Amino acid sequence: MSRVRADEEEYWHSSKFRAFTFDDEDDELSQLKESKRAVNSLRDIVDDDDDDLERVSWSGEPVGSITWSIKETASGSTSSLDGRDSSLQKGSSSYAALPKQVSSYSLSSLFKGRNKLPSFQSLSDALTDTGVKNYAPELRRPKAEYKDYSSDWGPKDTVRRMQRGKVCSLERFRSLQDKLVLLDEAVTGHDGNVITAVLIFLKRTLRREILFRELEVRQVALCHLIHFLKEMGEQKFLLDLLRFLDRTEEVALSQYREHLNIQDVEKRREFLKGCIGLPFSAEDTSHIQDHYTLLERQIIIEANDRHLEMAGQSELFRKYPRKASILNMPLVTTLFYSCFYHYTEAEGMFSSPTNLKKTFKIPDKQYVLTALAARAKLRAWGDVDALLTTKNWLGYTKKKAPIGFHRVVEILQRNNAPVQVLQEYMRLVEDVETRLNLATKYKCHDVVIETYRDLKDRIQLTAYKCKVERGSAEEEKINSILNN
Repeated sequence: MSRVRADEEEYWHSSKFRAFTFDDEDDELSQLKESKRAVNSLRDIVDDDDDDLERVSWSGEPVGSITWSIKETASGSTSSLDGRDSSLQKGSSSYAALPKQVSSYSLSSLFKGRNKLPSFQSLSDALTDTGVKNYAPELRRPKAEYKDYSSDWGPKDTVRRMQRGKVCSLERFRSLQDKLVLLDEAVTGHDGNVITAVLIFLKRTLRREILFRELEVRQVALCHLIHFLKEMGEQKFLLDLLRFLDRTEEVALSQYREHLNIQDVEKRREFLKGCIGLPFSAEDTSHIQDHYTLLERQIIIEANDRHLEMAGQSELFRKYPRKASILNMPLVTTLFYSCFYHYTEAEGMFSSPTNLKKTFKIPDKQYVLTALAARAKLRAWGDVDALLTTKNWLGYTKKKAPIGFHRVVEILQRNNAPVQVLQEYMRLVEDVETRLNLATKYKCHDVVIETYRDLKDRIQLTAYKCKVERGSAEEEKINSILNN
């Protein structure tokens, strides 16, 4: 037994592992404790917090939350002094010179989860410190705001939120049934912006045939989509939709509208020629034909007049140079141009006003109004008189104005016609009150005096005598009428 005991003691003393003794001050356990104290001391000195990482304590609560901060503050104040080992004071002077604070939490610490010593700064704080650093609490967004992006809103709630201007994602409506319910809810809400937004989403996520078929039974949404396509200029998509709906006239009108995008006049003429055969209504077909014919005439007139203007062979073009080209102008503008530069040409000429009137069946009232404005601008009073003079079958002549002589007077006065010319046509105004108003307004004294004479209104004639100059021919005329 003694031998066995001796062997065991020899085994223990010969092993590389030494037995635990209370007297050994330099054993590995003491070194481990000392290392742990050093690490804890360094942790107080160096702040290795990373704001972008979320630390979690052993209690399971995120570091930085208010609950964690209050618990840590309470526990730190009671255990920091008791848990500090007395051997730390016996250690090296570098560690002993840095005592641990009882509590280093501030109001910002409660929100940010920081536990800094007041005497030390991290590298980022040292670089950005400007003397006094203010910590503002970083509050998270309310959870209600994330519902706009993450919650599964139904079609009705989605439309309601879109009407209030909230941001809502429509991508979660994947099935055809959900998309159609969403469209019906938007139509029910009577908000054009919401309806258009939903239609754009359906246009992007549905096949054309399916979208057209569903819109055919939803006329409100269909009208919104057609208007949107016209505004955005999506001509191909619009034509496909109208063909699917069998709206042939609208398809033709949409194709005809494309001529506005053609700048070259020859290409536009060829395009209009091709539009004549499209399935228009009878009235629209005649308008397309007139448009094509008018453009042909304008091309011919423009070429001839440009040549005359450049050659300087026409006195009218030298005296009144052209301000713009006649190409692509409306019919009324073309007629005014023709009455201004080609009024005396024979009817067989394309630029003749009478040829234009006959070809395009311009009404007499429109023709007289346009021709009168053009000739009055040139102060061609003889042409004005001939325009307003007609002959009956017996050969008697009389003045006739389809637009009314009161409008003739206004046009002539606007073009600075002489008083004699104004009075000639002012006497032809049938309504007495209108004639007196025009004569008084434009100071045609003879017409006023003659009208009061015909009315045998001595009081008004005497009153009007005060409005003319003393010693003038008008005053003598009034005196002569009053005396007789």
